[in-house]
Amino acid sequence: MPIEGKLVVLREEREGDAELLTTLRNDLDTQAWSKTLPPDYTVPMLRKRYEEREFNYDPLEGRFIVEERTTGTSVGYIGYVGLNRRRSASIGIMFAKRAWGKGYAEEANELLVRFLFEELGVQVVRLWTHSGNPRAVGLAEKVGFKIAARMRNSIYKNGKLFDNIVMDQIRDEFYARHPELNDELGNPFETS
Repeated sequence: MPIEGKLVVLREEREGDAELLTTLRNDLDTQAWSKTLPPDYTVPMLRKRYEEREFNYDPLEGRFIVEERTTGTSVGYIGYVGLNRRRSASIGIMFAKRAWGKGYAEEANELLVRFLFEELGVQVVRLWTHSGNPRAVGLAEKVGFKIAARMRNSIYKNGKLFDNIVMDQIRDEFYARHPELNDELGNPFETS
């Protein structure tokens, strides 16, 4: 079932997406988090991962290809991993450079975060980035994430040290940003 926005549609990953994912994974600008140098992803490797996932469905993760709504063109990837039911999940994102600055990544983030809070009932959504990726930090802040932890000088990339940054958004903050939505689940861990 796709998740639809005004600009983009999030749909399940398909075998035919291996070429897009290989391109994104091997570009150090779109895969800013990667510590793999040089990038070594191949189309057969990603097809194999898809096939393994197809037969070993993991309900604790979700992988989505982001398509432009009007053209159906694939422009990126967004997903969640480490789902701890009703507690937390971590998200990751990669977009083709041609899609930067068009609002697609912002809307894709909003759609996935809303899905995680509304449909899966998590209490917190996290993401990881680094201080050398100001676009990712800015995007995350734009959609309600806050810096939760900073591990200084812990990532070495392109001959420089960067801070490892953990950002998160808690359920209450999400609903405060979206007064048009009603939090039907609340916090099941609160004590009266």
